[in-house]
Amino acid sequence: MIEAVGLTKRYGDKTAVYNLSFQVRPGAVTGFLGPNGSGKSTTMRMILGLDNPSAGQVTIGGYPYRKLPNAPRQVGALLDAKAVHGGRSARNHLLSLAQLSGIPARRVDEVLGVVGLHDVARRRSKGFSLGMGQRLGIAAALLGDPQVLLFDEPVNGLDPEGILWVRNLMKSLAAEGRTVFVSSHLMSEMALTADHLIVIGRGQLLADMSVTDFISANSADFARVRTPDSEPQQREKLSAAITEAGGHVLPEQDGALRVTGLPLPRISDIAHDSDVRLWELSPHQASLEEAYMRMTQGAVDYRSTIDQKAGLQQPLPPGMQPPMPVPGQGQPGWYAPPPPQQGGQPFPAPAPQGAPVQAPAGPYGAPGAPGAAPGAPAPNPYAQSAPQAPQGPAPAAPSAAAPPSAPAADLTKPEDAR
Repeated sequence: MIEAVGLTKRYGDKTAVYNLSFQVRPGAVTGFLGPNGSGKSTTMRMILGLDNPSAGQVTIGGYPYRKLPNAPRQVGALLDAKAVHGGRSARNHLLSLAQLSGIPARRVDEVLGVVGLHDVARRRSKGFSLGMGQRLGIAAALLGDPQVLLFDEPVNGLDPEGILWVRNLMKSLAAEGRTVFVSSHLMSEMALTADHLIVIGRGQLLADMSVTDFISANSADFARVRTPDSEPQQREKLSAAITEAGGHVLPEQDGALRVTGLPLPRISDIAHDSDVRLWELSPHQASLEEAYMRMTQGAVDYRSTIDQKAGLQQPLPPGMQPPMPVPGQGQPGWYAPPPPQQGGQPFPAPAPQGAPVQAPAGPYGAPGAPGAAPGAPAPNPYAQSAPQAPQGPAPAAPSAAAPPSAPAADLTKPEDAR
C-alpha cells in the first residue's frame, strides 16, 4: 500500500504539491488524475525517492522507498519510457537492470514475451517507435515481479490493440492483489480501467473516491424523453404534467425533452395518465470526462484562447463584399451543401406543368447536351468523338501553298519526336 501524509514539495517560490494525503490500496486499479502542471509527476517522483518532499512523507508498505530492502523487487515503475540507452538492445537494457537487482536472466525473456517484444529483443532501442518504447518501459516495471506498480501515461503512443492489452494487464495485476497506481489524461480509458480515483489540482487533493461516486458527485443524471414528432401538442402536454409533478424539463435541439428530478418509473406513469405516447424514455449519466471537466475547471493553469488572426487577413479588393454567414453553420447536425460542380442544387424544384424539360447540367455547371434524358449521366468532357464516315464528295487535295494541318489527337511529346 502507498500512503502519503501531508506531502508538500516546493521549488523555490513555486509550490508543486501542498499538504497532499491519500492511500493507494492493493487489489484495485487507482487512477491518478489532474490537469497539466497539477503535480502528478512530482508526486510519483517523491513516492519513488527521486525527489525529497519539503514537508510530509510518503511510504510504501510502511517504509520510505529508499529504506525498502531490494526495492526493485518490490516496486516497479514507468515514469519515462525514453530513459533508455539508445545503443543497447531491448534485451541488454533489461538484462542490465536484472543484474543490478539480482533478478535471474531468464526473467528478461519472460517479460519480453509478456509485452510482445520478443521478436525485436536484439534490436537497438534507439530505433524503437513510441509504442515500442512504452512496451519496453512496462517490461522494466514488471521485471522484478513487484507487488507495487506505478505507471505514468502507460498507453501513450500505443495502438488500439496495445491500449486494450495495457487495460487488461492493469486489471489482471490488481486482481492478483497488487497495488496499481496509474496516471493518465485519457478519461475514456480511465473509465474502463480504474476502480478508484485520486484527483488533484494545483498540487492539492480534489477527490479520493470510486469512479462511480466521482461521476455521481460531479454530474447530474437525467432522463431523455421523446414523443411523436408529428404531434407537438403531446410534447407540450407532457412537459406541463411533468412540471406540475415537481420535475424539471429542458427541451433539446432534436425535439426531445431532458427531464431531471423524477425517476423513470414516475415519468412513465405521468405519460400514461396524461394519455401521451412515448417514443423514447432512457436514462442518461454523464461520462467520466464530463465529471472531471466540471470538477477541475477552476484548477486549470493553461487555457487556450480564440485565435483572432490579427493582421493576417488580406484586405478585400475594392467592391468585394465579405462572405455572408451560412444559416445554421456551427450547430450540431449541420452539413455543408454540395458545391455546384458536384451536383448543383441538392433538391431541385420541380418544373411547372407544361414547361419544356431542360437538359441536366453538365459536370461543371454548363447546360447538358440537347435532348439528353433527365436521368442520363453527364457526358465525359475528356472523351474524344469517334471518327465520322465522310459524306458527300471527297475533299480536294491540299494545295502546295497550304501545309497540311496536324491531327487533333497527336499528343506526341517533343522529346519523343527526336
